Amino acid sequence: MAKFVIRETKTGVKFDLKASNGETIATSEVYKSEASCKNGIESVRTNAPIAAVEDQTIEGFEQQKHPKFELYTDKAGETRFRLKARNGEIIAVSEGYKSKASARNGIESVRKNAPDATVEKVEG
Repeated sequence: MAKFVIRETKTGVKFDLKASNGETIATSEVYKSEASCKNGIESVRTNAPIAAVEDQTIEGFEQQKHPKFELYTDKAGETRFRLKARNGEIIAVSEGYKSKASARNGIESVRKNAPDATVEKVEG
């Protein structure tokens, strides 16, 4: 089963969404409090299943309304995605993928796993 893992950082609190195999499929920003981090988790749970995909790797891409996953190419030439909530805030980001197909699989994994993922807090 997938899980959101909450952990403290030097500057606040963040979460990772981990698939059942332990792989991290999405990461949050750093929040000021555990409560706001948990709100971020709820936002991912709510928005991921209904978010459209905006493929910014193709020229003349069609802009989608929020919530949406933005698929883009980073400075290193890898494909990444970010999930934006209804208000346009980024609520989760991915690692870099070598292929667009792998990034799309990551998006599908977030869609599938986020709604029912458990929440656990780890120390350190």
